[in-house]
Amino acid sequence: MPDPSGAAAFAPLTRIAIVGIGLIGSSIAQGLRANGFAGHIAICDREGRALETAQAMSLGDSYGSSAAKAVAGADMVVLCIPVGAMVAAARAIAPTLKEGAIVTDTGSVKASVLESLTTHLPPHARIVPGHPIAGSERSGPDAGWATLFQNRWTVLTPPEGVDDEAIDIVQRFWEGLGANVELMDVKRHDLVLAITSHLPHLIAYNIVRTAADMEEVTEAEVIKFSAGGFRDFTRIAASDPTMWRDVFLTNRDAVLETLGRFSEDLAMLQRNIRWREGEELFDIFERTRAIRMGIIDAGQDTAAPNFGRPESTDEDKSA
Repeated sequence: MPDPSGAAAFAPLTRIAIVGIGLIGSSIAQGLRANGFAGHIAICDREGRALETAQAMSLGDSYGSSAAKAVAGADMVVLCIPVGAMVAAARAIAPTLKEGAIVTDTGSVKASVLESLTTHLPPHARIVPGHPIAGSERSGPDAGWATLFQNRWTVLTPPEGVDDEAIDIVQRFWEGLGANVELMDVKRHDLVLAITSHLPHLIAYNIVRTAADMEEVTEAEVIKFSAGGFRDFTRIAASDPTMWRDVFLTNRDAVLETLGRFSEDLAMLQRNIRWREGEELFDIFERTRAIRMGIIDAGQDTAAPNFGRPESTDEDKSA
């Protein structure tokens, strides 16, 4: 739950600019207010409808489509935009960035973000890239909620040379929103996330595409009789197309490396099934089941039936 006494976590920040007011940006804005931040929140987005929604929800104190104006005077700038837009955003905010302002982000890829920011921001900017590992397949400001980051991990990948104070401020910022924080090297982050997030999304997109291609063959029965496993894949595959296109292109090397390993393991499973190697299959499934239990024990998911989702219809219960 939000902690009203958490205002101290955001000191010495008095003005925070959020560039991009989708799910993550909205959740940050709501989390800041819910946890006691009393300073100015400047919200920027290129989409007029998103700004209108954000203003109707009272997410900030000022609203506009100009990133340069939004960041002027801000102690911290949080870039909640697709990683492919980082270069354009950095160029836009560079001329008006306050001396010593902290610039962080929420992108799922860190090496490309760090390169974009360090190349196009002025030397006085204090850059501390970040990645909150939280979210959903929904997008837009009305998709966010104040406790999105509660007990979730946020990874920070500060470059060499950034001062410890800036790192500490960003760490306390995320902790004030309820997150657990860990520092990591950018390359390690991108490899870890390639296997835990990027590859699963790629697989989900491909499985749903394959099912769509099978629709004509099965006379629409693939979607009609979708079981829980396939429905979960469609949930992942409903994620923001722009964001995930940029993720795969900017983390190409790590994704291709993990995809190659996955392809080898998949070929091994194919052989096990072809040659009726039941013991080998059982051992694999037992091992993967233990990994699932480990995720639950770590508090990163629930063991509740149907992943804690409400059972809404008889059709859902039978799937």
